[in-house]
Amino acid sequence: MPDERPLRVHCFAHAGAGVSSFAGWNRALGPGTRTELHLLPGRDSRRREPRVTGREALLADVMGHFTEDGDAGSAPYLIYGHSLGALVAYTLTRALREAGRRGPALLVVGACPPPDAALALTNECRASDEELLRHLGGLGDLPGGAEPGGLWHRLVMPVLRDDLLLAEALRAAARRPSPLGPLDVPMLAVAGGSDPLAPAESMARWRHWTTGPFALRTVPGDHFFVRGRELPRLVGRASRVVRRLAPVPAGR
Repeated sequence: MPDERPLRVHCFAHAGAGVSSFAGWNRALGPGTRTELHLLPGRDSRRREPRVTGREALLADVMGHFTEDGDAGSAPYLIYGHSLGALVAYTLTRALREAGRRGPALLVVGACPPPDAALALTNECRASDEELLRHLGGLGDLPGGAEPGGLWHRLVMPVLRDDLLLAEALRAAARRPSPLGPLDVPMLAVAGGSDPLAPAESMARWRHWTTGPFALRTVPGDHFFVRGRELPRLVGRASRVVRRLAPVPAGR
């Protein structure tokens, strides 16, 4: 219906990134759905703000976007997180539940094993630049300037290291039981067909992190399949299912 408010897909990016990986998503998602991009501190237009490396600082930054009188409080919505963003999305969804706020109608996690899985990249947050770059090169193509002294290395490596510290903190916090028990939110886990960090069998373990309905899907691509075409199309189809099951209220 043309007078319906669009269903929001709240997006959180991978470590070291801003939100540019979601460019083009609004068109690919399809009609009636719109992205809400969440840029964490310390990058792009927020580059002068201190970066967050712990759970409480993260939640202090993002929880205000999910108030009961805002878009997230009055209509169904989705959360998608990619890699580090998946941990952010899970942490946020759990915090909303513990605060008695309305959570997402669907939580979508991509390219990130669940918090109880061993993850070499997180463990290398204190490795040398050379070791970290070697590991990153195995996940997908590194951009130009990634070598020590290059522009990417100077601008992105410090952000990446702090983001890996954040991932380490979020994984540890997630393993501590919630006073409300496991999440009951529907969850969709997405794996890249050639992602060495989070293959489908690893992503399947997210089913143990919710008592709600769970689905696993695999799309083409390496660890950075967020930049491809198939993921937003998949999320768009999921959004239309959410709209059918819980129609978005008419615009006001």
